[in-house]
Amino acid sequence: FSETKQAGKSTLTVDVPESDRIKYALTDADVLELARYAVIIEKHYGRPMDIEWGKDGRDGKLYILQARPETVQSQSSGVVEKFKIKQHGKVLTSGRAIGQKIGTGPVRVVHDPAQMNQVQPGDVLVADMTDPNWEPVMKRASAIVTNRGGRTCHAAIIARELGIPAIVGCGNATSTLTEGESVTVSCAEGDTGYVYRGKLDYEITKQDMGSLPPVPVKIMMNVGNPELAFDFAQTPNSGVGLARVEFVINNMIGIHPKAILEIDQVPASLREEILRRSRGYASPREFFIEKLVEGVSTIAAAFYPHPVIVRLSDFKSNEYRKLLGGDIYEPEEENPMLGFRGASRYIAQSFRDCFEMETTAMKKVRNVLGLTNVQLMVPFVRNLEEAKGVEELLVSHGLKRGENDLKLIMMCEIPSNALLAEQFLQYFDGFSIGSNDLTQLTLGLDRDSGLVAHAFDERDPAVKQLLSMAITTCNRLGKYVGICGQGPSDHPDLAEWLMEQGIQSISLNPDTVIDTWLKLAKKG
Repeated sequence: FSETKQAGKSTLTVDVPESDRIKYALTDADVLELARYAVIIEKHYGRPMDIEWGKDGRDGKLYILQARPETVQSQSSGVVEKFKIKQHGKVLTSGRAIGQKIGTGPVRVVHDPAQMNQVQPGDVLVADMTDPNWEPVMKRASAIVTNRGGRTCHAAIIARELGIPAIVGCGNATSTLTEGESVTVSCAEGDTGYVYRGKLDYEITKQDMGSLPPVPVKIMMNVGNPELAFDFAQTPNSGVGLARVEFVINNMIGIHPKAILEIDQVPASLREEILRRSRGYASPREFFIEKLVEGVSTIAAAFYPHPVIVRLSDFKSNEYRKLLGGDIYEPEEENPMLGFRGASRYIAQSFRDCFEMETTAMKKVRNVLGLTNVQLMVPFVRNLEEAKGVEELLVSHGLKRGENDLKLIMMCEIPSNALLAEQFLQYFDGFSIGSNDLTQLTLGLDRDSGLVAHAFDERDPAVKQLLSMAITTCNRLGKYVGICGQGPSDHPDLAEWLMEQGIQSISLNPDTVIDTWLKLAKKG
């Protein structure tokens, strides 16, 4: 602090050494200590608490600064609101979506806190960034849009508390959005939020979570983004039928695993960028592993104790090429969808050391963090030799079926998987049907091609024949069988048919869970 006791001038900004800037302020021991404090405080008060804390720069100790009743999440009535945009207009800007709501109103661009009094109830507040001084006017806004910031910035935190949509990190909001212009701020379309020109039509549906009727099948979710896991977990569910590690590798790591392992051999500019991204970690290898642990464990913790089936990486070569350093290590295949992917990649000598980092991460999630609800799933197993090879490889890395309640699931997504289901199931504890690939490989079409998109239908009789074979075999052998492809999310009638066939679980995109649940309950 400075000696000037005046608002805005009492705090000094001091340069610190580079070594301190790249070092994490909290250790794992600090985090665990804070967690223990939180449990003690909430037990004492007998209710959820909003707790503020600080770490002293001199003695290094953690101190609780204040604790007050939490008044947002804990006060939820059990009624879930679902926002859906019904029309689209010109996109004026976009950024990271905070929440899943939609707001409309006139743009109010505020460049300086001194202008805050201009914000009227129902305005869309647009600013470069916000800080605690802005909170009184943030309460008036129908939505918040900022140039800078991420999911944990001040604007994002306050928007969640207020229950209003926010889009942060747009980069150009204050220069692109026009003062007084009516806009629609949509956070109901996934990770990216959009600001549309004009006041667009949208609908809000409400569902009482406590009044959902029983269904004769387990309803699970497909989840990729760890940041949304705790929100998704509030919807009634039986766990995660598909947790995609590709999202974590793409968005939280962004580096080809081989470039990480061969950092001393890559070009200097690439090496410098890898080291920059992995600052704060003992090595780039540890960075890769710990980020994977962080992403998977966040999803697993959100849904604990329900099972979370984690699909091991299923990048195609063209997708791996997009990662930093990927162009050095990946071939340019004519048809990557049918190329070097899944189980064949894991057991290839050229990729085994990369796969070993994934298995190390999964072992830590299960054995160190104790999230034994994580089950592992192997994608794209072409033949019995690959099935046997992957199971043996996982055992060599300390991931053995049955140990510490580990279940190993296989993606049933190739016709051979259904045709030889009984033989494949010698190596696995069950099937999770991937209807996307199963449909394209059964009907002989490229699901990425718009020219044949009209022919892509999971309800085709040939596809349903294979689905029936897989489900019947699993049930006969007492094995798990579920489905995690797009089909049941897009086609409620397919979900009903699968239920009739004896499917044990249906894993859906989160935004379709309630609708599908209600339709299956009527059918059941």
